[in-house]
This record gives sequence, structure tokens and C-alpha cells, in this order.
Amino acid sequence: MSSASKGDRKATLDAASWLFNVVTSVGIILVNKALMATYGFSFATTLTGLHFVTTTLLTTILKSLGYIQSAHLQSSDIIKFVLFANFSIVGMNVSLMWNSVGFYQIAKLSMIPVSCFLEVVFDNVRYSRDTKLSILLVLLGVAVCTVTDVSVNAKGFIAAVVGVWSTALQQYYVHYLQRKYSIGSFNLLGQTAPAQAASLLLVGPFLDYWLTSKRVDAYGYSLTSIVGPVIFFWWIL
Repeated sequence: MSSASKGDRKATLDAASWLFNVVTSVGIILVNKALMATYGFSFATTLTGLHFVTTTLLTTILKSLGYIQSAHLQSSDIIKFVLFANFSIVGMNVSLMWNSVGFYQIAKLSMIPVSCFLEVVFDNVRYSRDTKLSILLVLLGVAVCTVTDVSVNAKGFIAAVVGVWSTALQQYYVHYLQRKYSIGSFNLLGQTAPAQAASLLLVGPFLDYWLTSKRVDAYGYSLTSIVGPVIFFWWIL
């Protein structure tokens, strides 16, 4: 196979991966929003725990097939990662529940300057003038959207701030653990997903009750609200 053909094949795979990532990311957001808004499943923390149960099942299957290598992570590192990751996902899900989809997506953009800030503080990274100007434009856009979006409320804004900062911390810590243990992101997911699933399902019902004054066991489950998301999540995984 010629180098040109290999280059074309790589470009096609990269484009397909990017498209699949966009479609599935948007799909997850829409399904979560439908569960919360249309079907009234406002238990964001419990919902996150169920996501990680699915992830745990998948990574266990892949590990048994040899696609994921076993790696030993220190308990302290797993605990720190789980804390950052759980706050990240719960914060983002609560933000999605309390905010419009538009503001939720705009708020996610502010993770870029926050991540850059963490790299400057912890890794002494220095950015060029053009990069700093780009970050300033992102912050300006987020500020304008926050001020002009009439759907933004205090608790939704706080949830977005918690989600953004914890997500940035999680992403920084992912790179740190990958460098420390020389493992890939999917291998890291296989090591941490069970702890995330267990912790979220343990804390989720109580946290959701505190946030919504509703009990997850009292929710009126229907065939559509259960089967639809299960099929979708297994398909994207």
C-alpha cells in the first residue's frame, strides 16, 4: 500500500472518529435531557451511576477479551480521580437539568481557559499571545451568554461552575495518571469505572433526594424511559 493510500485511509478514519464522537456526545446530552425534562427522571447523580454501571460491564468484557490491559493504580490515586470525576459528571448533569441545553454547551467552553490556568499553575506552561487572545474571546462569549440568557438561574449557574472546574481538574488528573502509570485513557477508564459506579449509586439516591426532594424508588418507571436509554447507551459503547 502506497504512503498516499495510507494517508487517505488515516484521514478517513480520523474524520469518521471525529464525526462519531460528535454524534454520540450530542446524543447522550439529548437522551439525558429527555429523561430529565420529558420523563421527569430528575435524579442526575443516580443516572450518572447507571452510566458507569454500563461502562463497567463493557470494560470488564473487553478486559476478559484482552483488549484492556490490567494495571495496578494506588488507592489514593483512584480516590482522587473518582472524586474529581464524580463531581465533574454530577455537576454537568445537574447543570443540564437546571439550565437550557444552549447555556449548558456554552458553559462547557469555559473549561478551555480553566484547563489552561491549571497547566500554568501546576506545569509552568506558557502560552503565546495569540492563544491568550483566543482564551479571552472564549471568556467574553461565555460572559455575554450568561448575562443575556434569561433561563440562567443562581443554582444552575453554581452547578455549571462546579461542573466546569471539576471537569478541568479531572482532565488534568487523567493526563497526570497516564504519565505516571504509562497507560492509555481506555485502560484508565477500565480501572476507575467500577469505583465510580459504586460510589455514585451509593451516594446518588440521597444526593438526588436532597436536590429534588424526590425519591428515586418512587419514580413512575415506564418501558420507554428504561428500554430506550439502555439500547442507546449500549449502541454507542
